[in-house]
Amino acid sequence: MKYDVVIVGAGFAGVIAARELRHYGHKVLVLEGRERMGGRTRTEQKYGVPLELGGTYLQCSQPHVFREILRYGLELAPPTLRRDKRHWIAGGKLHSGAAEELYKLAAPGLEAMLADAQEVFPYPYEAGRVDITRVDQESYADRYARISNPLTRDLASAVLSEIATFPEEQSITSLLRYVSAIGNWQTFFSSAGGWRLKTGTKSLIEAIADESRAEFRLRTPVAKIVDDGTQVVTTTRAGESIQARAAIVAVPINTLHQIDFSPGLRMPTKRLVEEKQPNRNFKLWALVRGQIEPFGASSPIHANPLSYVQTEYRIDGDTLVTCFGADRSKFDIFDRNAVQNALRAYVPGLEVIEVTAHDWVSDEFSQGTWATLRPGQLSELLPDIQRPHGRIAFAGADISRSPYIGWIEGAFESGSTTARSVSQSLLGSR
Repeated sequence: MKYDVVIVGAGFAGVIAARELRHYGHKVLVLEGRERMGGRTRTEQKYGVPLELGGTYLQCSQPHVFREILRYGLELAPPTLRRDKRHWIAGGKLHSGAAEELYKLAAPGLEAMLADAQEVFPYPYEAGRVDITRVDQESYADRYARISNPLTRDLASAVLSEIATFPEEQSITSLLRYVSAIGNWQTFFSSAGGWRLKTGTKSLIEAIADESRAEFRLRTPVAKIVDDGTQVVTTTRAGESIQARAAIVAVPINTLHQIDFSPGLRMPTKRLVEEKQPNRNFKLWALVRGQIEPFGASSPIHANPLSYVQTEYRIDGDTLVTCFGADRSKFDIFDRNAVQNALRAYVPGLEVIEVTAHDWVSDEFSQGTWATLRPGQLSELLPDIQRPHGRIAFAGADISRSPYIGWIEGAFESGSTTARSVSQSLLGSR
């Protein structure tokens, strides 16, 4: 048999799994449908900076991420522009002030929503250690309903607008775990959305892949995976069949339906594949004319198609702004005029020169953005996909055991944990 393990997907989870398995002495092949590694991260060199079109931000509370950064001698870059000015929409009106003012005004609503984070998740890295069944059924919308004052509710929604993109469809447990892991909601929001890799996420995944010395095949999407009890046969869309002792499938939840599994998946995992994860939001970059005053801006998700915005770079006398929105189906991310009009709702008179984005929702190998979970999925469905299905195991940021589901941190945890489990199984079967 030519390979010990075939890994499907060369995002961070797949590449870290490849490196770990190679260190355990296994022969590994990684199959990736795209023409590049990186999954839902993508770095492009544009305007003289590493422009991140997908996953970007890191936090000091993420142990796996910082281990990898230190391992490869990479450097974190703090926010390049101070954003002391903040604009926000609440009660149908535009308001401006310091960021601290927005958080102070939103504090009563956020307390009502998140004060029980450590009570619900006293062990945020072990979600199954306590019974979370009831709270896992609660959505963001259910928690917003705890806030009786409509203005306070708008303020809380404006603060959460980058995270709560589909509040009726997203379980509140994701945010409660983040908050519990980092200490409290104030610390979480003060540290989120700022720090990035100075040389881009591409530099990190390339460093991991280089160290792994695994075999990588790009532009090789997978059609079928068969576990016959003695080996796994992975068949590509081109018709090539590859034998291995085991397989790790490290692709987003929303794309698992594209692979035919035999035997069929167990019912909880089958349900997860059918339900998918709800995030269909977007990220884009807008080059704005002139050196405008640095700012951050946010709104309740239905008040502006760009629900979270922040200035990031100075580019030859102009300003580069990153923008997030809730629903790709309702906004043309490549329409310069539409982006300009949405930005002018925060800062009148801004002129957008150019827009750069990647459509992750239409991308066949992602079919959505970073994952959050639907009500009930954490408690009812994730434990099943986190366990091996015979000789087939699953990995990825979407199904991480850590609090950071949907983050690069979650991909690292899942890839390394799954690789160790698969290695132990292979070594035990010899």
